Amino acid sequence: MTGTTETALFCPSVLLAGEGWASDVLLRFDGAGRIAAIEHGASPAGASSVAAGPVVPGMPNLHSHAFQRAMAGLAERAGSGGGSEQDGFWTWRRTMYGFLARLSPEAVEAIAVQLYVEMLKAGYTSVAEFHYLHHDPAGKPYADRAETSLRIAAAAAQAGIRLTLLPTLYAHGGFGGAPPAEGQRRFINTVDGLLSIVERMRGIAADQPMLRVGLALHSLRAVTPEELREAVAGFTALDPAGPIHIHIAEQVKEVEDCLAWSGRRPVEWLLDHEAVSDRWCLVHATHLTPEETSRLARSGAVAGLCPTTEANLGDGIFPAEPYLHAGGRFGVGSDSHIGVSAAEELRLLEYGQRLVTRRRNVLRMPGTASVGAGLYRAAVAGGNRALGLGWGNPADASPPSDGIAVGAPADLLVLDGAHPRLAGRSGDLLLDSYVFGGDASCIRDVMVGGCFVVREGRHPDEAAIAARYRREAERLVDES
Repeated sequence: MTGTTETALFCPSVLLAGEGWASDVLLRFDGAGRIAAIEHGASPAGASSVAAGPVVPGMPNLHSHAFQRAMAGLAERAGSGGGSEQDGFWTWRRTMYGFLARLSPEAVEAIAVQLYVEMLKAGYTSVAEFHYLHHDPAGKPYADRAETSLRIAAAAAQAGIRLTLLPTLYAHGGFGGAPPAEGQRRFINTVDGLLSIVERMRGIAADQPMLRVGLALHSLRAVTPEELREAVAGFTALDPAGPIHIHIAEQVKEVEDCLAWSGRRPVEWLLDHEAVSDRWCLVHATHLTPEETSRLARSGAVAGLCPTTEANLGDGIFPAEPYLHAGGRFGVGSDSHIGVSAAEELRLLEYGQRLVTRRRNVLRMPGTASVGAGLYRAAVAGGNRALGLGWGNPADASPPSDGIAVGAPADLLVLDGAHPRLAGRSGDLLLDSYVFGGDASCIRDVMVGGCFVVREGRHPDEAAIAARYRREAERLVDES
């Protein structure tokens, strides 16, 4: 863990789960980096540190492909525009395949640790890594099948971010068990091969409180129904409460291909064939019918929304207004990392709805008129659920709250109340201003597991980490 572990933090102003904003609060931490007690009407006496600004819960990043951070900007050149194929996700994917063919395990680690430092500075205190880059460039397993998973875990530990690692089953190139393309060969696993990686990483996580291990299915097009059931059953035998993630209904072509294969749309098929519950996270779910929208909300699953990536790829806009009105849960992720900002994801989520409806302040959450503050609280709660961060025992199934509560991980942000974009603001108006007008410069300090990993906007190891990343990034571009 980077930084010094604190025992108690005095907060002149803090956003508490279930209570709202409170003044003069002392947060006490236990040896596991969780909040052991919350004392009201306190003073700085007895605190190991005093917050230099308003304190809010850190944001979980529920969807990340770390290696794609190094290719941000490399797919922004227009194609010829001729013929039937237009630039979109599928043309972007070809660029990605060519890029990843050059990635070594050392590069995977260097890219991930740089990304995770950027995440911390941008307000993310935990991340779900949807990890499917398992094999060498020829598609062969490394001597240790978990080689690249170990690199991701090492990167998270170096940066000091909380990690939910999601080893991802990717078995086929299309619906119905189609053979993989050459560019997919580094991803391909059998169910047994993938579960062996899960078991290997769970053994390591047993001694690392900052590491949680779940399971991901890449998509319905990448696994057969039998493989999906077998993988879910095998993982559930290991961890009955563990998180399960899946890409779904991200592009119109995916929906059309699923209809051609099964007669059902992707989300419809999944809800009809699997016991989708609050341990599931359906990533993107962009293209939904009204019936799918209400069924997904009723399932208790979390919709994993990645507005900056979805906009970059031209995917479409999630039906957030009817979904939230139906009681649906959501969280946000930076996915391909074309941008890394918790505030930007929430801002673009709301702005997309404004463009569709031609109204303002569309995604008002129950109990508050402040759109930014309501979205922030809801994304923290949904993200914590998607990452499997139940309170108490890290592996339990107790429901996460929306942030700072007894038993919760001490994952906190200290905002810079003197920042010009936040000056004069307090309470929910402060969060509204951060979400709609702020960026990473508004974040002063970041705590993960009771330890400050960012102070005054700087990570202690960022210079060395960035230098290592630059060497790898320059090599990757030279080889392209």
